[in-house]
Amino acid sequence: MLSLASAASGLRALEPDLRFGRVVAVRGALIEVEGLAGAAQIGSRLRIASPSGVVDAEVTGLDRHIAHCLPFSDPQGIASGAKAELTAGQFSIRPSESWLGRLVDGLGRPVDGKGPLIAGAVPRPIKASPPQASSRARVGHKIETGVRALDVFAPLCVGQRLGLFAGSGVGKSTLLSMLARWTDCDIAVIGLVGERGREVQEFVEDDLGPEGLARSVVVVATSDEPALMRRQAAWTTLAVAEHFRDQGLHVLCLMDSVTRFAMAQREIGLASGEPPATKGYTPTVFAELPRLLERAGPGLPGQGSITGLFTVLVDGDDHNEPVADAVRGILDGHVVITRKIAERGRYPAIDVLKSVSRTLPQAHSEAQNDTRLAARRLLSTYGDMEEMVRLGAYKAGSSEEVDRAVALAPRIEDAINQRKDDRGSAVATFAAIDRLMNGDVAEAEAA
Repeated sequence: MLSLASAASGLRALEPDLRFGRVVAVRGALIEVEGLAGAAQIGSRLRIASPSGVVDAEVTGLDRHIAHCLPFSDPQGIASGAKAELTAGQFSIRPSESWLGRLVDGLGRPVDGKGPLIAGAVPRPIKASPPQASSRARVGHKIETGVRALDVFAPLCVGQRLGLFAGSGVGKSTLLSMLARWTDCDIAVIGLVGERGREVQEFVEDDLGPEGLARSVVVVATSDEPALMRRQAAWTTLAVAEHFRDQGLHVLCLMDSVTRFAMAQREIGLASGEPPATKGYTPTVFAELPRLLERAGPGLPGQGSITGLFTVLVDGDDHNEPVADAVRGILDGHVVITRKIAERGRYPAIDVLKSVSRTLPQAHSEAQNDTRLAARRLLSTYGDMEEMVRLGAYKAGSSEEVDRAVALAPRIEDAINQRKDDRGSAVATFAAIDRLMNGDVAEAEAA
């Protein structure tokens, strides 16, 4: 039999089932709780009592005997002295196939009014580590997106991570909806992080449509929700994608936008007392970005893959602002959407000269690369001389190369122009550009 001393030692080693603290201060969105020293950890979950019900919160900082917490909902009604219960473990979700066609929030709760979700058998942590770099599979074959400019000039491959960089109001969300409907994949997981509330239903019903929604899981956190919920929505998007990847499926993960995730993390850091750094962004923002984005990509051999498309809202059309610069260095390519192209009516307004896919040239055949490079050179020549041509400062016949660019560049622009309901074909687009590049100017103008 065990001695009394050893039994007492064993009991002391056990964690208690419940641990309670109390609220000592509420400073804006920050809630300070005491009485959890030695038990609360960064990321621990709390349930705080309030007159309007229980408020879920997360520990975001520890200062001696005080736990700094941020709520997942409005902290209205929380008073000093309110009871705070420390719950066991970290946040986790249980995705299943029943989640397809559903809208969920950052905690995996249904928000579409279609009833409860059927939980899967295995819990999955919302914040997980990416696969080991030395064990991951390589990026796979090229996949067709249905967007002509991308399929020709910045192709997407299985397991690749591509960034869509744009200012506000130039067609970023519309391009994302085209990719959600047309990109070849088994399942799409779409994260709307900090999205406008009125646009969620428009995106789901008009842009995604019933067919697109049937193969998708949509994670939503609108702009009016607390920063913690907006950050959590981004993590949940990747957690759901990882669940289906581990079942051997090819998952398309779309997130709009990484910038709003960074803004949410900045709010959390500043509320926790973290010093601001570049443009007010705290150091943890630049630590969390790779931890989030590296979760997408190829899985381990024998698993599926997560092909990631992440939008970045560039501040003031400055493509070198801190978040855009950091994300560009992490991803496997970037697509630049510019206001200048949108203003002249070519959609999607992708600047093919500034867009890069790091799977090139391997993603295309030799003949396709020849066509792509010849078209890029021609568009570049036209871009250099465009203002002079419009002002009448260039005299036709001065340069055969410029004359050819002036004649053919608008035709190439027309070949990659498309409406949001006009699905493109990579083969047909390459053939059209080939005909333009190989014919003379008269044939090109008559085509």
